[in-house]
Formats: sequence, C-alpha cells, structure tokens
Amino acid sequence: MMKDVVISLHSTQNTGTDEEDTIDFSTDGMYTYDGENACITYLESEVTGLTGTRTSVIVTPDKVAVERDGFITSRMFFMEGEKTSFLYDTPAGSATMSVRARSIKKEFNEDGGTLELDYVLDLEHAVVSRNKLRLDIRQIGQ
Repeated sequence: MMKDVVISLHSTQNTGTDEEDTIDFSTDGMYTYDGENACITYLESEVTGLTGTRTSVIVTPDKVAVERDGFITSRMFFMEGEKTSFLYDTPAGSATMSVRARSIKKEFNEDGGTLELDYVLDLEHAVVSRNKLRLDIRQIGQ
C-alpha cells in the first residue's frame, strides 16, 4: 500500500574542484515497503533543475534503481562496487553515462527509512563528478 511521505534529500557533488555543490530540499511523495523492497516516488522541482520529471527510487536487497520520466528520462542502477551504464535523455539530446557505486547504505521499514549512496558519475569514461546522496523518508505526521 502506498503511503504519503515527506522526503528529505541531501546531495553533494564534487567535480574535482575545491568546492562542493550541495542541494537540500524536502518534498511530498509516495512510499511503499513490502518487507524487503522499498519504493519512493516524488516529483522533481526547480531546486534540482528537473521540473517536470517524476523520480522513482526502487531499493532491493542487491541494488538501487533510480528511474526518471518526464523532462529528463533515465534509468540508473547502483550496485555496490560495480559500474553500470545508462542513457540520459534530455530535450537537448541524449548521452550514455555510467555510475559506479562506492557504497550503498539503506535501512527501511513500513514507516520509512534512509538511503545513502556514494557514487562516481562519468561520461564517455571521463569522471564528471563524485556524488553523495541521502534520502530520509518519513510518513506525514510523524
């Protein structure tokens, strides 16, 4: 059963300079947990630069999938220690990119939970950025 939740997102991105870009925001979304798998869905906003995009994060025991549909379309798969490629589709064009998950930490239950991803993003074998993402999910009213 899908539940209404508040999703707090904290993301840092380092492109090899001394400065990190940080995004912090909260949004309403939907959440479901079946005892093994978690699914979080929310609409992106101006804060992330992806207005018009729906993001779904599916967490299973062996991987995390991040699916985006709308203004941006992509399907990223994170498996700890592995590099996976995906197509990043935008109105300006498409590119094949890769992610390598350095670490994945997750803790979910029927009320919500936390996901932490530490990963490297590359484009055509050149590192674009090192990223850390934390999602905190809690039911509305808790």
